[in-house]
Amino acid sequence: MEKKLYMVETISTFRMRYVVEANEESHALDEVTCQLGLDGSSFKEFSQNHVDETIFSSREITDEEFLKEFDKDNSYLVSWPIHNKREFINEIDYDK
Repeated sequence: MEKKLYMVETISTFRMRYVVEANEESHALDEVTCQLGLDGSSFKEFSQNHVDETIFSSREITDEEFLKEFDKDNSYLVSWPIHNKREFINEIDYDK
């Protein structure tokens, strides 16, 4: 049976913690929302923990679609030769 390419899209979920000094809890909640809504670069993260990776879609793709999506998602690697881009394809070894 000939192998095909499948695009599998996931969402990674993290539990994030921030410590905020404020007069009221609601102010702390607002500050987290506002700071992260901006660029958040100066807002200090207390900790994080990876919770889960959830698959939310999958579809068969052609080789041409793979290359198009690769270049779109990794625009800084557009100039790479095709054989280097193909190194990002995960292959199942059914003979193991």
